[in-house]
Amino acid sequence: MKTDIQRGLVLRNEKCHEHYTTEFLYNLYSSEGKGIFDCRINVLGHLQQGGAPTPFDRNYGTKLGVKAVLWMSEKLQEAYRKGRVFANSADSACVIGLRKKVVAFSPVTELKKVTDFEHRLPQEQWWLNLRLMLKMLANYQISLTEYISGTMEHVTRRTLSIEKGF
Repeated sequence: MKTDIQRGLVLRNEKCHEHYTTEFLYNLYSSEGKGIFDCRINVLGHLQQGGAPTPFDRNYGTKLGVKAVLWMSEKLQEAYRKGRVFANSADSACVIGLRKKVVAFSPVTELKKVTDFEHRLPQEQWWLNLRLMLKMLANYQISLTEYISGTMEHVTRRTLSIEKGF
């Protein structure tokens, strides 16, 4: 911490050890830091539920707000006829957000089909297909032949496939 790099990151699994809890590690690093560095705790599950917004959050929120108002103005102009607004199509109620690196409007009717409301998550998690590769990278005591069938191929695609073994 006394070098040019002024930050560090400690990641831990909630079940990694019964005595080395998040609070214990925080207290340990805070005690040993003694003015050289400070610590803070970020539990991802808690962060995903909100908290104090960062400047990035504020800037991004402003950009999404502008896009949302422009979208609503466009939809109102399309749906306005003879002094009345007819907003009864599926795309008249949407949620703005990122979809594959692009800001997009998703109709609520589509989101309802793919959402697990009880757990507040999508029904299909995009990263679940990466679990097999994560086990290999974590050096689990597994046989690699269970996951890699046939010959290895050079990965030139952006997506991973369980069927191909990677």
